[in-house]
Amino acid sequence: MNAASFWSRYLPVRGGAPIAAGEQFDLLRGFSIISLLIIGAVAIGLGSLSTRFLMTESLERDALLSAQFIQAVAIGEIRHHDLSGMQMGAVLAPSVYGMLNDETARNRGRARSEFLDHLAHLPDILLATIYSPERVVVWSTNPALVGRKIEGDTALDAAFTSGGRVSARYNEVQDGRIEQQFIHPPEEFFIENYIPLIDEQGNVLAMVEIYKEPVDLIERVNRGFRLIWMATALGGLAIYFGLFWIVWRASKLLASQQDQLVANKTYGGLVEMSTAVAHSMRNPLANIRTSAELAASMEGQPAGKNIADIVAQVDRMSIWVRDLLLCLRPLKGESEQVDLIGAVHAVLSSFEQQLTGSKVQVAFVSGPMPLVVSHQLLLAQVLNSVIANAIEAMPEGGRLDISTALSADGKTLNLSINDTGKGMTRQQEMMAFKSFYTTKLGGLGIGLIMVRQIMERFGGEVSLSSQEQAGTRVCLSFRVAG
Repeated sequence: MNAASFWSRYLPVRGGAPIAAGEQFDLLRGFSIISLLIIGAVAIGLGSLSTRFLMTESLERDALLSAQFIQAVAIGEIRHHDLSGMQMGAVLAPSVYGMLNDETARNRGRARSEFLDHLAHLPDILLATIYSPERVVVWSTNPALVGRKIEGDTALDAAFTSGGRVSARYNEVQDGRIEQQFIHPPEEFFIENYIPLIDEQGNVLAMVEIYKEPVDLIERVNRGFRLIWMATALGGLAIYFGLFWIVWRASKLLASQQDQLVANKTYGGLVEMSTAVAHSMRNPLANIRTSAELAASMEGQPAGKNIADIVAQVDRMSIWVRDLLLCLRPLKGESEQVDLIGAVHAVLSSFEQQLTGSKVQVAFVSGPMPLVVSHQLLLAQVLNSVIANAIEAMPEGGRLDISTALSADGKTLNLSINDTGKGMTRQQEMMAFKSFYTTKLGGLGIGLIMVRQIMERFGGEVSLSSQEQAGTRVCLSFRVAG
């Protein structure tokens, strides 16, 4: 199997060809842009609708209150001046009634005067005008408009035909509107309200037109606008960042799973090739060793030293093949409760001669500890590998400190193995758990890989820290048996 066929087999494909890195869809970037546009558009739309609704409802509510107030004042003035049977609309237009006695005429005049005074002193008023059914101005706070007939005013006509309650909002004075002749021009927008004065049959006797600049209402509406836009912006940002965080986590998880999938496929291919190569090398190595031994047994062999070197190198390669097959073989063994302290003592006993020969002093003091979840034989393999590495790191002697510590929650038992060897560089420390990476001459670089596989197989962890000329520390974390 050549390299091209291998990678085309184990890398993700689309339409039969490997997916190039540039062709993959960037989920996080795509979501961040699209969701920002969608959430921004929705937030702006909701904010616009909310502010428009607030403005419309506020103006209609203000117009309704003004109409109710003026109509109540009109009824109150009629009752106050004992003008039963009359309507304020008729009082404002004297030609409606016939002859009146003096007292009734005086009461009628007072009622009209007081009603108009109320109109003139309404809060935030810019202009107040009263129209007769003929669209003639019978009274106005701007005396220049009195007696003028307004024609072609669709809003005024609509107010008479619909019974009033027609309101509109303006940002500036319209030159075509004759009646918009304010003594004091408005600072911001102003509103126009039509309030009908009707008789008992519902006929409009007079129409009151009021232009107002509701300063307090404007201030409240602006404050409402600010609150709405602030809430909309904060809500949109909260939704955006919440979804962004979820997609970010999902993207990281997908990327991790994709990397793991590619790694698993690649590792599977390597396992297949390595297993095939290792098994294929066994017989040639055995034949080479047998032939070398036969050649060495011949008398007067001039190349005896070279033959011995061949045997040594073949033996070393055989050890590599054995270790490689051991690493590639699936882990077998069910989890069981193991005495970690007893296992450490047993492994140290097996290394006693090597420790003495290497002049390595061992310090291991530990009290009674709970049993851990592991496997007796696999745990021995882990401890053998770590302690062997520590001894090899101290060729001129040193100290091996082994200690145990129980976590605060009592669920994890940590075993620390510290040596005083030459240590590792930062790069070597980062590469320590990489496959086939080693700093030892003649090593295969699978010892720590096997340690990590076994520890993770039973829910544990392994970590390594090292400093040059200061030694290395390996921490094995085991689950406490429940």
